[in-house]
Amino acid sequence: MKNFIRKWSEISLVKRILAGLIIGIILALVVPQASWISIFGSLFVGALKAVAPILVLFLVINAIASHKTGQQTNMKMIIFLYAIGTFSAGVIAVIASFIFPVSLTLQTGADDVTPPGGIVEVLQTLLFNIVDNPVNALMNANYIGILAWAIVLGIVLKSIAADTTKTALANISDAITTIVKWVIELAPIGILGLVFDAIASNGLSALTEYGQLLILLLGCMFFIALVVNPLIVFIFTRENPYPMVLQTLRESAITAFFTRSSAANIPVNLNLCKKMDLDEDTYSISIPLGATINMAGAAVTISVLTLAAAHTLGIEVDLWTAIILSVLSAVSAAGASGVAGGSLLLIPLAASLFGISNDVAMQVVAVGFIIGVLQDSCETALNSSSDVLFTATAEKAKKRKQNHVA
Repeated sequence: MKNFIRKWSEISLVKRILAGLIIGIILALVVPQASWISIFGSLFVGALKAVAPILVLFLVINAIASHKTGQQTNMKMIIFLYAIGTFSAGVIAVIASFIFPVSLTLQTGADDVTPPGGIVEVLQTLLFNIVDNPVNALMNANYIGILAWAIVLGIVLKSIAADTTKTALANISDAITTIVKWVIELAPIGILGLVFDAIASNGLSALTEYGQLLILLLGCMFFIALVVNPLIVFIFTRENPYPMVLQTLRESAITAFFTRSSAANIPVNLNLCKKMDLDEDTYSISIPLGATINMAGAAVTISVLTLAAAHTLGIEVDLWTAIILSVLSAVSAAGASGVAGGSLLLIPLAASLFGISNDVAMQVVAVGFIIGVLQDSCETALNSSSDVLFTATAEKAKKRKQNHVA
């Protein structure tokens, strides 16, 4: 058994995940009634969600408390890249919706959810998340609140903590990181359970009616992942972006696709950043921050579904309104993590730009839930993998600038 575990561990994690994916598909097709298999997926996602908040808290506290004066991080550039990426996604989605207009067969079924009343409410929710009780923030995985408390505690401890305290923080951070590695090693079994549950429970029959809408949504996301993001990386690094792009898609997007949670994918991204030998002082903050504000996939969903509703109702959309929609979808997407229900519940907010009633907008939300099996998975994969991509881009750009000055 020890030899088997050792040999299994020596195989690339990506290959093991792909093996789990294939086995999960086969089992879902052969024995779909074996529902107990899906428990492996639930346990894996549960373990990731359990360890992620405490990991983020201690990593950020340790990174700031142990930060040496004069030591540079790339947070300003990373936040700038997050903003460019999310806004670009909104623009691409708007352009694609004009070129390939989609009409919807509106249905009911989203009456039990409540959208935010406006952009002010979205921003207000974010502000209240910042001042959330730290215990409550940890219990509810409120990463904005966790980040706020971690930054404040890190700044205070940097000034007043003794070296022994900082060493203890580093040891706790390393211990939690080790636990995360153990959880990530279970990814192949977790993916097996997740893909089994997805295919055995939902299948793809529910998606056929909305195939055109789904193709438009996924087409935009793939275009951003394989064209727009590489272009942004090239502009800042002047290097071939695709090796790094494909690595982040392979080692971050695959797990994010099946967990359908940026928060659950934080440990995976932190592990990938370490593997890529990035600066821990930077990525320990940029990755959890990206999981809350870097939302290119959400910007695509908001823009495409809103314009699909407008097209269905025969509403003419002028250039300036389209530009405003791009900005609004980017800002709203950044606040999606603070709104129960995620990006879909921000559609009524964007739809209000065109005078679309809340009743109709909530029918569009219902359509989003129907296609969510693939839409939400791809959205999360794009959001989460670009967190690592832009963090690595900022570091490469910094090194390029330093070499140019030298």
